Amino acid sequence: MKIWITRHGQTDLNKAKLMQGRTDAPLNENGIRQAEAARRSIGDIKFDAVWSSPLIRAVRTASIIGNVPEEEVITDERIIETDFGRYEQKPYHFLGIPMTLYWALPEIFPAPSTVETIRSMTGRSHAFLKELEQMPYENVLVVCHGGIIRALCGYMEDRKNGILWRPKPHNCEIRVYESLNGKHRNVKVFPSPVMK
Repeated sequence: MKIWITRHGQTDLNKAKLMQGRTDAPLNENGIRQAEAARRSIGDIKFDAVWSSPLIRAVRTASIIGNVPEEEVITDERIIETDFGRYEQKPYHFLGIPMTLYWALPEIFPAPSTVETIRSMTGRSHAFLKELEQMPYENVLVVCHGGIIRALCGYMEDRKNGILWRPKPHNCEIRVYESLNGKHRNVKVFPSPVMK
């Protein structure tokens, strides 16, 4: 099975450099163009299933890259974005020391009060992937978010701490993994489309 994991296209909150967790913001025009460019970059691949976070920016991206109507996108709460609590919609550069340290180095610094922990993120996302691996898919697309994708990729790269925090995932960058008999490997990365 190949599992294609990507982050949704750009939203206005992304453009404004604001923390965007559970806020259900739509793609902006650039985000739509990013998803369309990502679809073109992967050619005529047909996915056996297209999975997404339930947030509209992810569902729309999944529909475009997966080349299926939105109503055919399968949503799962376990791959919704990280809960940023009181930091939701706050500017990246004015989060304060506890959140800045946590988001830069979660291996060392704990989640501030009201913010979802790494343990929670890995627990829910890894459970999702373990179920997905039991399904009879050859190629499956998973569209999610910049925070939770780090836990999904941590699982697919068999990281001991359960996360792959760096490099930061960009909008519509696609990471392709192979899952075979409980072993995983990264087989390809499609870079984020550069949009003007």
